[in-house]
Amino acid sequence: MTKKTAAKRDPATLPQHVAVVMDGNGRWAQRRFLPRSSGHKFGVDALKKMVRHCAEIGVAHLTVFAFSSENWSRPAEEVQTLMDLFVKALEKESPELARQGVRLHVVGDLSAFSAEMRALIDQAEALTRRNDALVLNVALNYGGRWDMVQAAQAVLAAQERPTAETLAQHLALAHSPDPDLLIRTGGEHRVSNFLLWQLAYTELYFTDVLWPDFGAEAFETALADYASRQRRFGGVPESKSPAAA
Repeated sequence: MTKKTAAKRDPATLPQHVAVVMDGNGRWAQRRFLPRSSGHKFGVDALKKMVRHCAEIGVAHLTVFAFSSENWSRPAEEVQTLMDLFVKALEKESPELARQGVRLHVVGDLSAFSAEMRALIDQAEALTRRNDALVLNVALNYGGRWDMVQAAQAVLAAQERPTAETLAQHLALAHSPDPDLLIRTGGEHRVSNFLLWQLAYTELYFTDVLWPDFGAEAFETALADYASRQRRFGGVPESKSPAAA
């Protein structure tokens, strides 16, 4: 981001919570005659850059879809590559997140992961717990339907009256506001079981750019598109007075 871009930005139009479906790693690699695993590795680099960019410009919450509950159906070799990448990223990147002031939350059904990986998640979250520059939510083995079911079960277990408010308090992202902007890279135009409850009034932005190529310029284009929209949350746009027209 250039100083000129920063100077022009209206803080009121900056989304406080950005959610991202990081799609296109495999296709990015295949177009370069590389194994799909290479695409995932470059995808980690793209995420690191986006985390820094969000912290720099004042985005308060960033939620990324790293591994869905449906991704287990991918080839076993690719799934293992992703698990290895997650472990390495937790080991290597957690200290850097702490230095950047980023607080990490890993959300999803973590029971399917190895004891080693769950321990690394606990350590990374503990290491970054006091940080407040940016909340980074990483969705692992996550699905929107799973999220609503587990929240409903928690409401019943607590013997609370089921309402929109009590259900929201038990969702995986109860610690973050609902996303203002959802970005999906890779050319697909769907939410793929991601944050189904939380996306009720989120602005959606789809781009053909594959995730490893989604850098600061592409992100700024998405932010500019978001800034041009008028969010009404079911209401009607404010009408200008005749004198102001």
